Amino acid sequence: MTLEKSQDPTALGRTLFNSIGKPRTVVAPMVDQSELAWRILSRRYGAELAYTPMFHARLFATDEKYRKAMWSDMDGDKEFDRPLVVQFCANDPEYLLSAAKLVEDRCDAVDLNLGCPQGIARKGHYGAFLMEDWDLVHKLIRKLREELTVPVTAKIRVYDDWQKSLEYARMVLDAGASFITIHGRTRDMKGQLTGLANWDILKYLRENLPAETVFFSNGNILYPEDLERCTKHVGCDAVMSAEGNLYNPGVFWTEDDDKEKQYARVDKMLREYFEIVKSCPGQASRHAMKAHFFKLLHAFLAVRTELRPVIGRTSVHADFGEWEKIVCEVESIVQEIFDRKDIEELDVITEGPEESWGGRYKTVPYWRCQPYFRTVNGEKQNARKLKVAADKKRSGDEEVSGKTKRAKPEPELVPELVREPAKKEKSEIISEITSEVAS
Repeated sequence: MTLEKSQDPTALGRTLFNSIGKPRTVVAPMVDQSELAWRILSRRYGAELAYTPMFHARLFATDEKYRKAMWSDMDGDKEFDRPLVVQFCANDPEYLLSAAKLVEDRCDAVDLNLGCPQGIARKGHYGAFLMEDWDLVHKLIRKLREELTVPVTAKIRVYDDWQKSLEYARMVLDAGASFITIHGRTRDMKGQLTGLANWDILKYLRENLPAETVFFSNGNILYPEDLERCTKHVGCDAVMSAEGNLYNPGVFWTEDDDKEKQYARVDKMLREYFEIVKSCPGQASRHAMKAHFFKLLHAFLAVRTELRPVIGRTSVHADFGEWEKIVCEVESIVQEIFDRKDIEELDVITEGPEESWGGRYKTVPYWRCQPYFRTVNGEKQNARKLKVAADKKRSGDEEVSGKTKRAKPEPELVPELVREPAKKEKSEIISEITSEVAS
């Protein structure tokens, strides 16, 4: 859509949101992981809006080799890669504008990354490491708002301080962001310190920002039903997923409870993804392929460990025929499992009772796509309690923007959203399957 300079950014954001079909499910911008092939796959499984990977604005604007590696003639194609938001990290308004000008006619909006918590972002002074430099953040967004023909959006993280988080979000909107995505984790929550996103602070921010603000939530999406839980709890317009989507594209499937969509067989998903990669031009989709193989197959490779080094030593530059062998091997193994007479008894997704955090744990067979849970210091995350972002208890009543909010008691720590596969008998049977197929 064409940007009307006189239109209020918030109202413009609502107009944009409506014009692209009011998307409810969003593929997050991820470094080298939300490239064209992955976006095409994710859209097939229910993603209604997608972001590109985070592009480095200065390099995109000045380095043709980098730009060609990141962006192809098919990126932003109106037939199969829209709606699309292109994301940049930046710390210089002029480079950011130059980069954005190169894509503004092939996307629906340009997003500023203010949430990347990685060390490279600290070193380069961008992403979440601009949270101490509000003046620069304001200048970056304002520059795009004033000179682009498409809207500008922003993705941020929260502070431990709820009020400061609200002031930060208001500043981002005041600078000209047409809608905002808020990740319910703080900047230091990454890797083994990831912990849990806090939906309560997201709800607090949603309730205290202008009602017309288009608000996307990010964090804690493990299963398809978590999308609705998050939407209802926060009151957001849409839910974004990064890691949940990477390990299981079916996390976005909400049309029905089709197991083959929500928790697809890894052989089927891998084949579908591989065929898409082969059809995509440029380098980005090919370069991301190995990482996607490992993530799609993570539970499968924990059992079929002999395949891990095979994938590891195969170069992304190798002939597609070498990768075809890997895909065929996965297909052969999974097909042997499904040829078992008792497969209907084994191929079952079990669901536990409702937990204190509002959802239910699931046990998914290793031959199906499923969420990933970290091992921290050799201990499964479900065996310990993890810190919740911005979990400091607020005392008494708090006056915020004319609205009185009563602080809710919040536990300092809550269980991680994961439980080990349940029944011992079933685990023993699955071990037998592994031995039979391997022999």
